[in-house]
Amino acid sequence: MNKKSLLLAASLTVALPALSVPAFAKETLIEAGMKDDIAWDIVEGMTTEVGQRQGGTEAEARARGWSVAKLKSLGLTNARIEEFQMPTWVRGEETGYVTAPFPHKLHISALGNSGSTGDAGLEAEVVYFKTIEALRAAPDGSLTGKIAFVSHAMQRTQDGSSYGAFGPARFVGPNIAAKKGAAAIVIRSAGTDYHRNPHTGNTNFEAGVMPIPAGAVSIPDAENLERIFERGKPVKMKLVLTPQNIGMQTSGNVIADIKGSNSKLPIIVIACHLDSWDLATGAIDDAAGCGIITAAALKVEKPKRTIRLLWAGAEEVGIWGGKDYGEKHANEAHALAMESDFGAGKIWAVDFTLPASAKPLRDSIVSALAPLGIVPRPGPAGGGADIGAIIAAQKLGIIDLQQDGTKYFDLHHTPDDTLDKIDKAELRQNVAAWAATLSLVANYDGELKPEPKP
Repeated sequence: MNKKSLLLAASLTVALPALSVPAFAKETLIEAGMKDDIAWDIVEGMTTEVGQRQGGTEAEARARGWSVAKLKSLGLTNARIEEFQMPTWVRGEETGYVTAPFPHKLHISALGNSGSTGDAGLEAEVVYFKTIEALRAAPDGSLTGKIAFVSHAMQRTQDGSSYGAFGPARFVGPNIAAKKGAAAIVIRSAGTDYHRNPHTGNTNFEAGVMPIPAGAVSIPDAENLERIFERGKPVKMKLVLTPQNIGMQTSGNVIADIKGSNSKLPIIVIACHLDSWDLATGAIDDAAGCGIITAAALKVEKPKRTIRLLWAGAEEVGIWGGKDYGEKHANEAHALAMESDFGAGKIWAVDFTLPASAKPLRDSIVSALAPLGIVPRPGPAGGGADIGAIIAAQKLGIIDLQQDGTKYFDLHHTPDDTLDKIDKAELRQNVAAWAATLSLVANYDGELKPEPKP
């Protein structure tokens, strides 16, 4: 046994007796995770044999069939599909040009739920807004017949917080522009790379607001457009965006259980999302998450609690799978939820939302994860999109294993989200952390739901 293994064993021996889980077993789980090939096999298979798989499309249906077959091949004989219906938007032609004062071709991608310019396209004057707040401040009616261009200052952050701060340019910018009379909107992509790749993603319009054409341009194109505005001359743009809403289509969740030995204990649900945007093969978003949670769960031998795998459908286009799971399983007793949907970067921190009585569990998890370079944070865990509905319905405990997102938004929702971007060693570190955490949680007899807030 080398020095690293000795330190690992010592750490785990201290952490585990309070939960009556043998230190040797936990050491084996971490070591197995660091040698895992299952997660990579799932990501490689999904991206190679299915590829892009947007919610509600035939490609996503193929992905569900592939996923059930894969889970069964891994020994999960109860893998099944729970279908649901959802409104479906599909991409069309996408071109954009600055036509005056300095003609330039733009690399542009329509945002989910964008309206259409029609085949003939739309040419209009462009009004520049440096921030979403500047757009909000524009007088009603001031954009009638014009194209709004909204920028922002998103930067790389380890925890991804910059996305929450600057993502509203995409999340709500098109709706705001439509209410102010804009004929269309173009935004600087919600991303951090300088490849000439636009970042797609969903946007939503309020009831009664007619969707307008809405596109994101690559960051180099956005910055070039800003420089054009600095010249002080009127700017015109032509857009051709021809997406369609094709009505209600079938999507679905893929679900499988690793049965626990004590059926009286509420279950744990662990989630990823099966669908991806259509610009790439969805390796980091979120085939990696499905690989991580599945490989980790399979390493937990004879858990007391049932571990449910939720490979959610149609997350990108509206979290439809997570909502459907929350509705269909609202009366089934759950205790805790976890999700992996932030790529495949190394896990660096762990957050908890647990009752005070679960402090021994928390301490054991912290001790088990320390040799992997993972530290606890003081703030509560928040969960993820696909577990949000069931958490809200049952006020569940939550554990978040926080991945390093420094480079995540270089790839997020772009054509670059492909298998070659995943580091196998970092993927295995995720599996090891998840396996260690799941084994402790699944064998914990105590309460996992946090105390109600006064």
